[in-house]
Amino acid sequence: MLNELRPAAVMLVVMTLITGVAYPLVVTGIGSAAFSWKAKGSLIERDGKAVGSSLIGQSFADPKHFWGRPSATSPYPNNASSSSGSNLGPLNPALTDAVTGRIKALRDADPDNAAPVPVDLVTASASGLDPHISPAAAEYQVNRVARARNVDPQKVRTLVAQFTESRQLGFLGEPRVNVLGLNLALDALQ
Repeated sequence: MLNELRPAAVMLVVMTLITGVAYPLVVTGIGSAAFSWKAKGSLIERDGKAVGSSLIGQSFADPKHFWGRPSATSPYPNNASSSSGSNLGPLNPALTDAVTGRIKALRDADPDNAAPVPVDLVTASASGLDPHISPAAAEYQVNRVARARNVDPQKVRTLVAQFTESRQLGFLGEPRVNVLGLNLALDALQ
């Protein structure tokens, strides 16, 4: 019986060292060397201090800032350790109530805006962490942000265009605007 257990134990130790120690160290080393900024969390810094990540949304409620997609994570919005969607189906009254409340908040913040509210401003993303909004969602908010900052709306539109990212590889995904990057650029204006 010992003759059968010894090879199994040796194989367990060897495979643990290869797949549990060596392989993760090699992959981490390659990732850190080849993609340093991404491997460190794609952190955005201001004055040498990390203010967020370009990969994780942040909640903004101030009228002077662009608002991102709602987050369904718990116990607080944009909780990266609890990535999840709301799992509310289209017939669930709780989803209807949440969307209605979000539309009301957008309308209350900008009562003169009669444009249709873009869907990504009132529905949470699948991960609950989406750092982007559509260009339409950014355009919807331009006048509110410009008025709150006492800035020409065209100047704000120019910043939106500057922070609009195109499709990846020219055909994957949709154009999008990174909310944190845009808001930091707005803060630098004043």
